[in-house]
Amino acid sequence: MPAGTLYRGREGMWSWVAHRVTGVLIFFFLFVHVLDTALVRVSPEAYDTVVATYKTPIVALLEYGLVAAILFHALNGLRVIAVDFWIKGARYQKQMLWTVVALWVVLMLGAIYPVLGHAARELFGS
Repeated sequence: MPAGTLYRGREGMWSWVAHRVTGVLIFFFLFVHVLDTALVRVSPEAYDTVVATYKTPIVALLEYGLVAAILFHALNGLRVIAVDFWIKGARYQKQMLWTVVALWVVLMLGAIYPVLGHAARELFGS
């Protein structure tokens, strides 16, 4: 392993990769969102058709994935800020990562019903 690197391919490196991947996914969502919102000016009927597809259970799963990506990206971004600007940040980066992961899991468990409740009712009835 190269000398002088902070992460060395362990937890920190995986959080770096996950941060980049979630950032790209969020950017892709925003791009699609702008396009589908702009569709209302071109063809309101086409816009209504697109919005109707968003009410399916599969899209609800994608929304849950979006929540997961945004939440991880935000929490890990705060960790990155702490690593960069806190004098002891590099020393505690691993502990901060596991704190981020634990907080992310707890919040994602709490998001199951609000995000996927409609899809569950759609699939299994009220």
